[in-house]
Amino acid sequence: MPERDAEAEVREIEASRAFQLLREARVVSLQPYTRMRFAARRFQGWELRSAGQGLPEVLDGRGDLVGLMESMGQERFEEYFLRAEGLSDEERAHACGISPIEAGQLRDLVNRLYVQSEFEAGAGYEAPEKVMSAVAGIEIESGRPVLAFFHQDVWKGRYEVDSGKRAEVLARLSPSEAREAEGLLFMLDLLERRKSTLYRALEALIVAQADYFVTRDPGRRVPLTQRTLAARLGVAPNAFNMVIGNKAVQLPWGPEVPIKVLMPSTKTILLDRLYELVTERPNLSDQGLGLELGRRFGARLSRRSVAQYRSDLGIGGYRQRVVAA
Repeated sequence: MPERDAEAEVREIEASRAFQLLREARVVSLQPYTRMRFAARRFQGWELRSAGQGLPEVLDGRGDLVGLMESMGQERFEEYFLRAEGLSDEERAHACGISPIEAGQLRDLVNRLYVQSEFEAGAGYEAPEKVMSAVAGIEIESGRPVLAFFHQDVWKGRYEVDSGKRAEVLARLSPSEAREAEGLLFMLDLLERRKSTLYRALEALIVAQADYFVTRDPGRRVPLTQRTLAARLGVAPNAFNMVIGNKAVQLPWGPEVPIKVLMPSTKTILLDRLYELVTERPNLSDQGLGLELGRRFGARLSRRSVAQYRSDLGIGGYRQRVVAA
C-alpha cells in the first residue's frame, strides 16, 4: 500500500462510526510516538535506479536529469511521465517545454525504475510499482542520520487495543455491529504491523548505512541483503518484500531512492567498485584489477571472477579498452 493510500485508509477508519464507538469505550486508544519527527517532502526528481546497475552517480545525487525534472515541476513530471503512458516523446516535450531528446531521456529513466535488481543467493521478488512511495526523509543531525516521516496521519501514533474491554464491548453489540467492529480492528492490526515493519527496517538501515548517508560516498555502503534484514527483524521474507517493495526514502542531499537500494549485496558493491576502477584505470588487466580491488577494498577475486563481473557490466577486455583509448 503506498503511503497516500495508507493515509486515506487511516482517515476513513477514524471517521467511521465503529471507530468512534470503540474509542469512546476505550477499546482503542492512540499512543503518540514520543520521538517521531516529521518533514515536508522536497521534490528533487525521480532518479530511482538500482545500485545493481553499477552506476553509483545516481546514488550520490549527480544525475544529470535532476535539474531538468526540477525545472518542469513535480506535477507536470508526474502527469506526463508517470501517468500518461500513451504519449509520444514529442507530445511530452511540447507539454513540458523541453526538447524531444530530453523527453526521451526522461522516459528512459522512468523505464529503468522497473528493472529488476539482482539479490544475493538468487532471492526473487516482485517488480516494484511504477511510482515509488516515499515514506520518510533522512536528515543529518549532529553528524548522525535521523528519520523524518512525510505522512503525519500515518505516523502520528500507535493504535493500542485493550483485549479485555474488546471482548466486553463486542459482546454487547448486535451481530452486524460486532462484525463491523471486528473488521475495523483487523484493519488496525494490519496497519500497525505494516508501520512496525517499516519503522524497524528504516531504523536498522540508517544505523547500518550511516557512513554512506554522512559522506555521500556509495562505496561506503555495507552489504546487507533483504533476506538478511528480514531475518534480523524476525519477519518472513515474502511479507518483508511486500511491505518495502514500492517504498522509497529521500536521501539527505535530495534524491529519492528505493529502500532496496540501501540493501546491496556483496556482489552489487563489488560491481560498483569494479566499474569505478576500470573507469579510472582502463589500462589494467583482469589480474591487475583483481589485485587493485584487493589492495583498496580487501576484496579477494580471482582473475576469472573479475572477467565475469566485467562482462556483467558490459565492459570490454584489456585489449579492447586499450584499442578504444
